Amino acid sequence: MMPATFIPARRAAERPAAGPPPAVRAAFALWVTAVAAGAFETALMVGRDPAEGFGAGLVVRLVVFTAAVLVAVRMRCGAGWARITLAIGLGVLGTASLVVEPLGYLLDGGSLADALARVDALERVFAVSRTVHLAAVLTAVVLMFRPAANRYFREAA
Repeated sequence: MMPATFIPARRAAERPAAGPPPAVRAAFALWVTAVAAGAFETALMVGRDPAEGFGAGLVVRLVVFTAAVLVAVRMRCGAGWARITLAIGLGVLGTASLVVEPLGYLLDGGSLADALARVDALERVFAVSRTVHLAAVLTAVVLMFRPAANRYFREAA
């Protein structure tokens, strides 16, 4: 009979014995927070306009959310490729996808004051969630590259 603490050799070799430092654990929690915020925003969009909310866009979001959590788990275990994937895929490209529409509106001459004057309660809730979402992503990216995190990923390699 195997002891309760048995870890397969492949898994044990994939992560340093000490486990992830606080910066990596916090980054993981923030990636999960960002995914939760994105799921919440999706639910708000579907709730506002079910006909537009369902379909290929919803499927793509669910795939991205699932992949993000799975990659974040690998990052927490010390996989350097997962850290880079999260930083580029969600940190750069994901952030760009979140801010392109509002920036486009402003660059096209839209007024922030006019936009805020037309906002209803649901859009305010959405804006708060989007702010949490962006803050979680940007903070997670920074935390993944702190000195202790760099050492952790180097040791795990």
